[in-house]
Amino acid sequence: MKKTCTQIAAIAGLALVAACTTPSQRGTEVTRFHLGQVIPAQAVNLEPADPERESSLEYQQYAAIVAQQLAGIGFAETSLEDAEMIAVVDVQRGTREEVARRSPFSIGIGGGSFGRRTGVGIGTSFGIGGSQGGEVNVTELSVALKRRSEGTVVWEGTATRVTAPGAESPAAIVSTLAAALFQGFPGESGRTITVE
Repeated sequence: MKKTCTQIAAIAGLALVAACTTPSQRGTEVTRFHLGQVIPAQAVNLEPADPERESSLEYQQYAAIVAQQLAGIGFAETSLEDAEMIAVVDVQRGTREEVARRSPFSIGIGGGSFGRRTGVGIGTSFGIGGSQGGEVNVTELSVALKRRSEGTVVWEGTATRVTAPGAESPAAIVSTLAAALFQGFPGESGRTITVE
């Protein structure tokens, strides 16, 4: 009986862990578009999609995160005068309500009879996965690479992540988004992928 109770406790614990899946564990959705041409690594200048944000500390923090990822694929941040490539950066943050989702899976635990004349039965089930619903944070990072001389966009991408309120700092979320966005640069054009 001791072994059976231990097994029940282990399965119940596993079910509870699975049921506690948070929105941030769903991964980051990434979509990229480009012309199908080689984009050589080169000097790049970063600017906000909204010029009024350029002097804000928030934008500067996000721009530094994007610049770090660009440096990782060979682009070197420089002044506007020395750059032919411009990286236009935009970060949008908001909230939305999510409807609770019922788990499509469940674990059933059943007990048998113990003793010679008395029987004890245990029966229960646990949902695995699903969500409790409620308010979640949605953060979107968009970056477009365009030629300074003619204004032609040669590559653009968007990464979106849903997180539980307070689960991660905005900077940490943008870091995750930027890493996912430039993973395998330039990526497959027109396809939305999920990066874990």
